[in-house]
Amino acid sequence: MADRDFPSSQDGCTEAVCIHTRKIYDSCRDKDCVEDLRVYPCARSQPYIESAFSVRPVSANLLFADVDVDEISFNRGYYTVDVTYFYEIIGTTFPGENTIRGLAVFNKRVMLFGSEGKAKVFSSSNLETVEGADQPIAVVECVDPILLHLKLVDACPTGLSADIRDVPESILTHFGEDLVLGDSTRILLATLGQFSIVRLERDSQLVIPVYDYCFPDKECTGSSDDDPCTLFSRIRFPVEEFFPPDSINAAEDYRTAMQNLNQNQI
Repeated sequence: MADRDFPSSQDGCTEAVCIHTRKIYDSCRDKDCVEDLRVYPCARSQPYIESAFSVRPVSANLLFADVDVDEISFNRGYYTVDVTYFYEIIGTTFPGENTIRGLAVFNKRVMLFGSEGKAKVFSSSNLETVEGADQPIAVVECVDPILLHLKLVDACPTGLSADIRDVPESILTHFGEDLVLGDSTRILLATLGQFSIVRLERDSQLVIPVYDYCFPDKECTGSSDDDPCTLFSRIRFPVEEFFPPDSINAAEDYRTAMQNLNQNQI
């Protein structure tokens, strides 16, 4: 292989090297507002739902996202990415101020370009063909959603089905009790705001410029010779935790300034 030197080193580049990494072929960002998403409550929460006039939203936590990739046969190089989000929904009832918890599931599909590849991948650590090596890898980045609204409705007039696919065991374990997945007289519906980024990647060999080695620019703190009190003495006193800031921007500016100060002190 011929040397790949860049014509100019004025920008600090010393050489070009080949690396094996994942190349992003296509990506998209989404801002989903999911209305009237059914919440499957925990067994202990269902009686509170049955007797409540309303439910106030508290929070929604993203527990897991199941991702699946399928090739589109009539459009070469394009794939569908199916994402199933599993949420923990938390609210409080009125009257009573009882906390309720439940599971909500949201499915979405996007279409992205992932190119084509027919290579079979082998390695010294795996002597068998890697399944799906000719397909791109889907990556979904997302944050906890915003719980915009919760409402109670009677089960019969809505015509909503109580069917739900098998819930992963890890999700059921998180709740620590049975979920009410069957029919009930009252149903809880949630409206969520979800931000996400979806992309398709493939293993690729790329040529990149090299500027220097990644040498750490700060010393490690703490050692086996230091006692816990010595380590504790190096930690800055969290003033901002005791005195609320006047605004959100002020709080962010203060945290940034303190982080920079701590780095300079280390």
